[in-house]
Amino acid sequence: MKKAKKTVVYLSADAAEAARFQQTYADDLAVLHIDSAARMVALCQRPERAFEAIIDAAPLTSRLGLELMRMLKKELAVECPVFWLANAELTPAAQALLLGIADVLPQHMARKELLARIYFVNRPAAPEAASQYTFRKTPGKRVFDIVCATAALVLLSPLLLVVAALVRLESRGPVFYFSYRVGTGYKVFKFWKFRSMRPDADKLLASMKKLNQYATPPTAAPAVVAGLCATCALGGTGRCQSLLFDEKGAEVCEKQYWLDKKAQGGAAFVKIANDARITRAGHFIRNTSIDELPQLWNVLRGDMAIVGNRPLPLYEAEKLMTDQFAARFIAPAGITGLWQVMKRGKGGDMSEDERKALDNEYAQQHSLRKCLKILLRTIPALFQKENV
Repeated sequence: MKKAKKTVVYLSADAAEAARFQQTYADDLAVLHIDSAARMVALCQRPERAFEAIIDAAPLTSRLGLELMRMLKKELAVECPVFWLANAELTPAAQALLLGIADVLPQHMARKELLARIYFVNRPAAPEAASQYTFRKTPGKRVFDIVCATAALVLLSPLLLVVAALVRLESRGPVFYFSYRVGTGYKVFKFWKFRSMRPDADKLLASMKKLNQYATPPTAAPAVVAGLCATCALGGTGRCQSLLFDEKGAEVCEKQYWLDKKAQGGAAFVKIANDARITRAGHFIRNTSIDELPQLWNVLRGDMAIVGNRPLPLYEAEKLMTDQFAARFIAPAGITGLWQVMKRGKGGDMSEDERKALDNEYAQQHSLRKCLKILLRTIPALFQKENV
C-alpha cells in the first residue's frame, strides 16, 4: 500500500527554487508553495489547516522570516513543526532566537535526511524561560530608560530644533532618516537619526564597500585533495566524512561548504573611513553623536534602551548569525554601549573581532549598575574627534 504523502508549506519568494524543491520531493511530499506573508496568514486563518509542517527557506529578516514565524506561533497558534532551511551555519545562541522552530537545517541537506526530519521530528517549541540565552527584562531599567528619554527630549528640544534647521538648510531632503535595524531578540524596527548624509547615500553604499574599514583582505582557500577538505583527507578513507549535495546533485564536503560560505560573506560590519557622503553639518552632529538623539523616541517606544548593543542593519545582523557572537542579540539594543565608549576612550581603530567581543561581554553581564557606568563614560567621550 502506498504511503500517504505529508503536506508541507514551503515559504520562499524565489519561485524557481520552490519549483526545484517541489520536483525533488514530488514522490514523498505534497508541497504547497507560499510566496507572501499575507497568503500564509490567510491560509492559517482557515478553520481547517491542510498542512502538517512548514519549511521556511526565506532569510531571517525578510517578510517570510522570523517575524512571520512569531506571528504564526503566538497570534495564530500554529502547532505544526516549522523547519528552517538556513543558508549559513547557526550556533546555539543564534538558534535560541528561533524559539518555536522545530529544527534548523542546511539548505542543501541530503534528501533522505531531510525527509527523515520532516516525517519523524515533531518537537514542541522550547519554552522561553528554559533558554539560557533569554533576555532578562528588568522593570527598573525600563523605568530608568523612560525617565531619561523623556527628560532628555524636553531639555534638548531647543537643540533639536536648531539641528533640524541646519540639516534642512544645507541639503534638500528629509530632516530625519530611518533604516530598518535588528535589535533585542532579532526584532526588526525603524531606527531614527538626524540625516547626516546626502539623500542618495544608501544607493552609493554598494560602490563604496571596498573602503570598509572592517573589511579583511582575501585569504587563500584551504587545500583540497581530490575534492576533500584537509580534515576529510586525513581520514584515509578517500571519502568525505560529512557529505552534502548541491542544487545540481553534485557531492559537496559540508566543512568545505561552510568554509567557502564564510569566506564569501565578507565583513559583518560596514564603516567607511572619510565617508564622502557625509555633509558638513553631518560631520559635526556625528562626531558629537547629536545625530543619535532622535533614537530617544525609539527608547520611549520600547524598541531600544539608553544603554545597550547597537542595533544592526539587516545585512550585518544576518552575518552575525554565523559565528559565536550571535548571543549579542539577547542584550538590549541601545543608543550608547560598551564598544562605543571603549573605542573613543582608547582612540585609534578597533577591529571587528574586538567589537563583537565587547557586544558579547555586555550581553552576558548587563545590569542597571553597568549601564550607569557606561552612561557616565559616554558624556566625556562625546567630545572625542572619532565618530563611531
